Amino acid sequence: SGIEREYDDQLHGKPGEMLISVDARKKWFGRVEKEPEPGQNVVLTIDENIQYIAERELKQAIQETHALAGTLIVENPRTGEILALANWPTFDPNIRKQITPDALKNRAVSDVYEPGSTFKVVTVSAALEEKLTRPNEIFDCQMGSIVINGMRIRDHKPFGLLPVSGIIANSSDVGAIKIALRLGEDRFYKYIRAFGFGQQTGIELPGETRGLAKPVNRWSKVSIGAISMGQEIGISPLQLVGMVSTIANDGAWVAPRIVAASTQPQSGPQTVVFHPASERRVVSTITAAEMKEMLQGVVLHGTGRKAILEGYSAAGKTGTAQKLDPATGTYSRTKYVASFAGFAPINNPAITVAVILDSAAGPHQGGQIAAPVFQRVTQQVLEYLHAPHDVELPPNRQVLLAERKATDDDLAESSPDHLGASLEVAETAASDPSPTPTAAKPSPATQRSMVVAASLREKESGPMPVPVAANSKTASAPDSKQPTGTVVLEVEQGGIEVPSFLGKTVRAAIEAAEDSGLELEVVGSGIARDQTPTQGSHVAAGSRIVVHFER
Repeated sequence: SGIEREYDDQLHGKPGEMLISVDARKKWFGRVEKEPEPGQNVVLTIDENIQYIAERELKQAIQETHALAGTLIVENPRTGEILALANWPTFDPNIRKQITPDALKNRAVSDVYEPGSTFKVVTVSAALEEKLTRPNEIFDCQMGSIVINGMRIRDHKPFGLLPVSGIIANSSDVGAIKIALRLGEDRFYKYIRAFGFGQQTGIELPGETRGLAKPVNRWSKVSIGAISMGQEIGISPLQLVGMVSTIANDGAWVAPRIVAASTQPQSGPQTVVFHPASERRVVSTITAAEMKEMLQGVVLHGTGRKAILEGYSAAGKTGTAQKLDPATGTYSRTKYVASFAGFAPINNPAITVAVILDSAAGPHQGGQIAAPVFQRVTQQVLEYLHAPHDVELPPNRQVLLAERKATDDDLAESSPDHLGASLEVAETAASDPSPTPTAAKPSPATQRSMVVAASLREKESGPMPVPVAANSKTASAPDSKQPTGTVVLEVEQGGIEVPSFLGKTVRAAIEAAEDSGLELEVVGSGIARDQTPTQGSHVAAGSRIVVHFER
């Protein structure tokens, strides 16, 4: 399996030959021998010391979290060289009886999972590149609640006003959705593909997946909101590390490689020169610099505080994704995929590290369990590579530990409600005695995140946009002006309007129901002749529509 399977022909070589001449009585009287040709040597980009660090730290993380599986990748963001690639569970090739098919799987290239909040890197960088927002633009996160096509999505905390940098640092789903709505489906999909999702990277390993990135014509009315926060899209750990390396490499995507070269067998040592694959520009260097600073904010005062390094600056993004429950076909409330992907140092990145832990028992947030693994691996690898310090060392270790200290509530990020939870109809919502939430003052962490280094951008001219409270009546008034940085959603008050299924085939009706966020109950076959509820009725998201078909 793996490299040996992919390069079997080159490694195998050619067997020797012996041609024997015999007479009519089967007695040989001569022979011609051809010596066997040894196979080529395949030189990997893997560094054995970094690989040892990665395997040791991943094993420790599995033991501490009791996760079912895990993956850890270390990459050089400038060249695409994979310096370490570790998977769990693993196996001992000398004990064949204990090897299970699950252990043989190379999860780094074959696993597909929903990335969760790490995908907000794509959402925000795309909007920055299209000049649709700025790191310090204020968005109203509506106290952690937004409605898309009759479906309500809630943040893990009731955020009020947040700058774009605060949306990344605090991992606000509502903020990410608002940015994606401003971006639009077609432009968003263009950047999803540009970052390498939905396609193979071309790494020299068998069984690589393309992931799951459906084209825009297959998106539902809520897909743009789901994908903006890392749902409805499937990626591999290798694609995740490629996304973060693109930001580390000043906006240029470089294909990951694990084979440096193949050489002819020789007795003496040989010099191998690695030639990086061609790179492509995804975002500009200015956008990449702005993203670097915001991702550094995740580590300094956001959900990734447990990734703070000693003597080095670091940037990254946490992710916590709900897993699908095969039994129910819905998102599980107990199974999560925790991840952290980042790079260090900030200004001259030497390595990119991605950590993915599947179905941990107990704490399951990416900032809780994946960020500390990133910290331990990155600290050791940078010291091993003799990377120069770019941050002043703390006067004592207690100061460093205090900086990393954070409560579980500070590191929380996943939405308590998965996308698709039904929105209460207007009559039910109107009976709620709770007052309409108003915009809250930013927290101290948010205020710090508003500060943008002048070295990374030009001076902003003109006044700052004035945020306003999220009041639905004010937003819908015809004479009111919409403030800069706030996206106003016009939501159907009675839920989802039932479309007409009459005259459609079974397949066309099912597709129309899926696009509308409804569940279809098919009775009969042929062409739709009757439906309940009727066209124009308003129902909650996920409601069942009974359609009778006749030939």
